[in-house]
Amino acid sequence: MNKFFSWIENKMLPPMARLAEQKHLRAVRDGIISTMPLIMIGSFFVLLVNFPIPAWTEFIQPYVPSIMLPYRITVGLMALYASYGMGYSLAKSYELDGVSGGSLALGTFLMTMTPVIGTAAESGEELGWVLPMNFLGGGGMFTAILTMILAVEILRFCKEKNVTIKLPEQVPDSVARSFEAIIPGMISLTLIWFVCHILKFNINEAIMKVFEPVVDIAGNTYLGVLIPVLLICLLWSAGVHGVSVIGSIVRPLWLVLLEQNITEVANGGVAQNIGTEGFFDLFIWIGGSGGTLALCILFMMSKSTYMKQIGKLSLIPGIFNINEPIMFGAPIVLNPILAIPFVVAPVVTTTITYLAMKLDFVAKVSVVTPFAIPAPIKAYLSTNGDWRAIILVMINLAIYFIIYYPFVKAYDKKMYAEEMAQEAN
Repeated sequence: MNKFFSWIENKMLPPMARLAEQKHLRAVRDGIISTMPLIMIGSFFVLLVNFPIPAWTEFIQPYVPSIMLPYRITVGLMALYASYGMGYSLAKSYELDGVSGGSLALGTFLMTMTPVIGTAAESGEELGWVLPMNFLGGGGMFTAILTMILAVEILRFCKEKNVTIKLPEQVPDSVARSFEAIIPGMISLTLIWFVCHILKFNINEAIMKVFEPVVDIAGNTYLGVLIPVLLICLLWSAGVHGVSVIGSIVRPLWLVLLEQNITEVANGGVAQNIGTEGFFDLFIWIGGSGGTLALCILFMMSKSTYMKQIGKLSLIPGIFNINEPIMFGAPIVLNPILAIPFVVAPVVTTTITYLAMKLDFVAKVSVVTPFAIPAPIKAYLSTNGDWRAIILVMINLAIYFIIYYPFVKAYDKKMYAEEMAQEAN
């Protein structure tokens, strides 16, 4: 086991750590996370419309178009918000003006869209030029990422090579920075304009076709949900925040899958994608990565004074899905006795949850809720009020108890013997 930890620490960790700190991936992570409050708000209105009480559904039916408006302005425009956030973050990482980076990223992304003359469906009134929303939500996320990188990298290149408009020192900084972005903005927007509107190349459709197989594998296959779980648990067991590292890579995929589910439910359909981020947060990470809520409770029932104390201190945070106290207090990190079930148990619960959703025993996730809501409540809300999600959470929690139990007993015996030996001395 020591050789295994040594392999993880020496071979696996260095490239993963470098990947987690890569500027573009960090910018993508930060920009997408910045949209989470809006997505939570928008998905709440979807839940409001589709709450599984027939009398309620009938009552609000006349008001559905108005109630769904916040969803369309939040989830329906998530790529728009993310493009600015990602551009801001990447520009700041290069010590450039964040506002200019965000604005150029947003403008470059919007340049991939083609405005059309809109007409009101009910009145037939002409609305003037409007932007179709097809690719302003999750469908345009990959385009938003690529155009953001293009815009900010051009901004950085122009800044380094002094290809900017410079104003006298007396000019306010905010004005000077805005003029510095004119030439880089002209280059990036003109480039995308030429490709999309002169050459008539639809970047959004092309990118979605490229990523479609990847999205399908991540969202609807067993390996697509199992591999992230394994990598996250292995990294955590070696002392690296697995969700932070792996999440920064696959979160754009999770977000696209989630947006597709929310849109499907908002249109009166049924969510189809399994591998959203909620799949892991709700059913696998019960109490935090590794399903450590069961471990907190088992620690409280130990003979070892130290383990009992750690269990008590970790229980309340664990109920609200915060597991750093048990992770580093037990510790699980670099501890072979606890690292084994920490990796094995989530593999089992991932398998069970995947099968339950694949066979339509439990609804897929279509609502985003705050991560600190206790698992059963969160699962019920996030699956649009599916009571079976609560049962699945309780089954998985029981499995965590069963798998962790023999390892906790062995660890308790070891720790208790050490405490008795210290008292004897």
